Amino acid sequence: MNNKWIASLSGLLFGAGLLLSGMAEPVKVIGFLDLKGLLDGSWDPSLMLVMAGALSVYIPVFHLYVKPRVKPRACANSTHSSGPVCDSQYHLPEVKKPDGQLIFGAGIFGLGWGIAGICPGPALVNLGSLDISLGLFMISMITGLYIGKLSQNYLGTQAQA
Repeated sequence: MNNKWIASLSGLLFGAGLLLSGMAEPVKVIGFLDLKGLLDGSWDPSLMLVMAGALSVYIPVFHLYVKPRVKPRACANSTHSSGPVCDSQYHLPEVKKPDGQLIFGAGIFGLGWGIAGICPGPALVNLGSLDISLGLFMISMITGLYIGKLSQNYLGTQAQA
């Protein structure tokens, strides 16, 4: 099957899952992140349940299909060819331990997610609603990605100097 079809099917499944589970709605995410709701009973645990459902499907797929492809030597009798389905190689992180850049970036991501109540996946899914605020969110996110890349390049050249 063509990689573009596999990627399209994966995106379609992801988007449909977000919509069907209600996770494309910022109010659901904010209801989960608002921990003071634990005190008055208004906390919404559905995001946690969606993640648990996704993990219950993905963990067996990872162990049976993905992991043997990442480490083919560990599964010498495996019939799987090495490599991912939609690329020529796996792109694994080079840094194995959390560093300042990861912690800072995760903090900024979490701050944006908490303020907006939406992250990139649901924002893309919701673009079809033609909501101007989602368009502004996407433009801001792309600008943030660009600034992040510029700062990575700057920090990389400073480290080499």
